[in-house]
Amino acid sequence: MSAHRAPLLPLADGAEIPQLGFGLYKVPAEDAARLALAAIDAGYRHLDTAAFYANEAEVGRAVREAPVPREELFVTSKVWKDDNGYDETLRAFDASMGRFGLEGIELYLIHWPVPSTDRYVDSWRALVRLRDEGRVRSIGVANFHAHHVERLIAETGEAPVVNQVELHPWLPQAELRAYDAAHGILTEAWSPLARGRVLDDPVLAGIAAKHGRTPAQIVLRWHVQLGNVVIPKASSPERIRENLDVFGFALDGEDLAAIGGLESGERTGRDPDGD
Repeated sequence: MSAHRAPLLPLADGAEIPQLGFGLYKVPAEDAARLALAAIDAGYRHLDTAAFYANEAEVGRAVREAPVPREELFVTSKVWKDDNGYDETLRAFDASMGRFGLEGIELYLIHWPVPSTDRYVDSWRALVRLRDEGRVRSIGVANFHAHHVERLIAETGEAPVVNQVELHPWLPQAELRAYDAAHGILTEAWSPLARGRVLDDPVLAGIAAKHGRTPAQIVLRWHVQLGNVVIPKASSPERIRENLDVFGFALDGEDLAAIGGLESGERTGRDPDGD
């Protein structure tokens, strides 16, 4: 068992979330249980999946088989955009829990707002109900701009505790992170390495050489120092361990300024207002 362990960050509802987790987007079902167990063995306690990823059953199996107490593990899933709406979201949650084979999960998110269908507030009301009934510990959103979150708060009086968005050195989302922080919302980064494309940047190579680390570790450490929750994906046990090994060094002001200079606004996914 690795000595590495991500720190726990407080959520506004009193729960805690491991700052660095294992992301399961585009992890094939046939690999998901094996890689999730490898992550848990390496010291991860946070697994991030979604109905759309089509590997909830395998993640649930890994959680059930893991040689650690269930209460140590933090599982996130998400309602897919086709199921936005109050009744649809409740049914989607039931279906997800049937696949997981677990009594409950720690965090449930609206995956995309999909403004064109205008059903994300209804989904949010369903998430509030699921939380109030004790079926999920915490509730949040993914891919929400500030104005989407504003509407949730205005119409329900309830703010999400997490906003999971695309975030990496090309797209640091400073304004959204500031908005989230002002409203007690933790920002969580998906595509934290820009799907690996940012790692070829010579600026990162130079910082990596300076610290005796890999470019991926430099970017993940940057996320940690920003205060983000971050969920890198990896497909080998070696990379899984490497991604967690970012708590034994720190970037200095010069490093952070250099990484800040990489901002271009480029997305690897779509804009949440575009649906």
